[in-house]
Amino acid sequence: MTATTPREFPSNFLFGAATAAFQIEGAAHEDGRRDSIWDAFCRVPEAVINADNGDVACDHYHRYEGDVALMKSMGLQTYRFSTSWARVRPDGGAVNDQGVDFYKRLVDELLDADILPWLTLYHWDLPQALQDEGGWANRDTAERFTEYALTMHDALGDRVNVWTTLNEPWCSSFLSYTAGVHAPGHYSIEEGTLAAHHLLLGHGQTVRELRARDSSLNLGITLNLTVADPVDPESPADVDAARRIDGQFNRWFLDPIFRGEYPADIVEDIRGVDAAAIDSFEKAVRPGDLDIISTAIDSLGVNYYHGEFVGGEAPEVAPAAGDAPTNRESAPAFPASQNIHWHERGLDRTSMHWEIQPEGLTRLLKRVSDEYSAPKGVTLYVTENGAAFDDERVVDGGEVRVHDADRASFLTGHLGAILDAIDAGVDVRGYFYWSFLDNFEWAWGYEKRFGIVRVDYDTQERTVKDSGREYARVIGARAL
Repeated sequence: MTATTPREFPSNFLFGAATAAFQIEGAAHEDGRRDSIWDAFCRVPEAVINADNGDVACDHYHRYEGDVALMKSMGLQTYRFSTSWARVRPDGGAVNDQGVDFYKRLVDELLDADILPWLTLYHWDLPQALQDEGGWANRDTAERFTEYALTMHDALGDRVNVWTTLNEPWCSSFLSYTAGVHAPGHYSIEEGTLAAHHLLLGHGQTVRELRARDSSLNLGITLNLTVADPVDPESPADVDAARRIDGQFNRWFLDPIFRGEYPADIVEDIRGVDAAAIDSFEKAVRPGDLDIISTAIDSLGVNYYHGEFVGGEAPEVAPAAGDAPTNRESAPAFPASQNIHWHERGLDRTSMHWEIQPEGLTRLLKRVSDEYSAPKGVTLYVTENGAAFDDERVVDGGEVRVHDADRASFLTGHLGAILDAIDAGVDVRGYFYWSFLDNFEWAWGYEKRFGIVRVDYDTQERTVKDSGREYARVIGARAL
């Protein structure tokens, strides 16, 4: 039998893992931190399974030193984390030095461990006081975001070189202000489109301000992107359904960032559903806004979990939905969603009912590179990719283990998909598994586990899962 030749990663490829502040930090009411929209949303009846909240989460605020030591033991080269706006500038107001100091300590710990800090400024934790003034539907929030970003640069600009403005603005606009699934849980097409624009405006303003301060910084944004496939490529209705998913999920954010324009076809699609919302949106896009939004960036983070298989007619049996099964009402996250139906295609699924589709990542990276990033000289990173599976701690040969072969297979399958993209000429420079730790999974609460490190929420004990061991092996070998 001939041994399989290892597939090596480029020498400049970074291996990392990712988390988000609200999902792991805890210490929700310590050292001056005050409510974010997620603290408030967790108190809404039926919004989160089991009424779970982020008050303690993984207690990373108090346990960060041990967590960083664990990262180092696994060989992680970089750690993508977010800073909490509600901790740094509580209520959107004055700087909270105690909150800032936590991130100084975290960054110092990472640097001492020779782990590159990959800082994300916004991972959905808007101060509730700013939401009370309209949140992201209010243009002033973009100004407040830029102030907060500069506060973080004041504190960490001498130690942090990589700055990501936003994580997944689709989630913090349409999923949050239109679908009602995420905080603040509103059901407004108008608010969703306004929030998307003001998020992107805050991104562009922040990139300009940070670039003016230090031209050597690596500046970028992270988008959650998908591959939308029609059930029947010969069916006009199926092709149109895929076009509208792609337009409302991918192009609504890629086009303004890279081309300085919103996709005209999607604007008209949404106008057909809610003309008043589009009138409000078009008034909100002021002269010069799109020039700001399309300010040049260095890196684009791509978050990919699964693709979409859609058609213009309902299937006989619809696939299981991936939303948290709460009793709270939700609305479509895609404003122009009429006659869009998801279909089953026989792929394996995670415990979130998400399809496992590594080849979709290869196609996505090629498409984003060809149409957007490569012509602008922007480098791609896969900044989130992961899977929820049910797992348990067991004692195996006297050692505590977590056997999660499904997750290990998911991880290596998607790393292979990245190598396929690199082989096809795509400049992909890194991979961040989501998530380093099991954590608070938004409306799912603590029901779903994404981590390569298991967290016992009663004791806060950490256990590296078999998937984490496999990732450490890949990192050590720098090869699949």
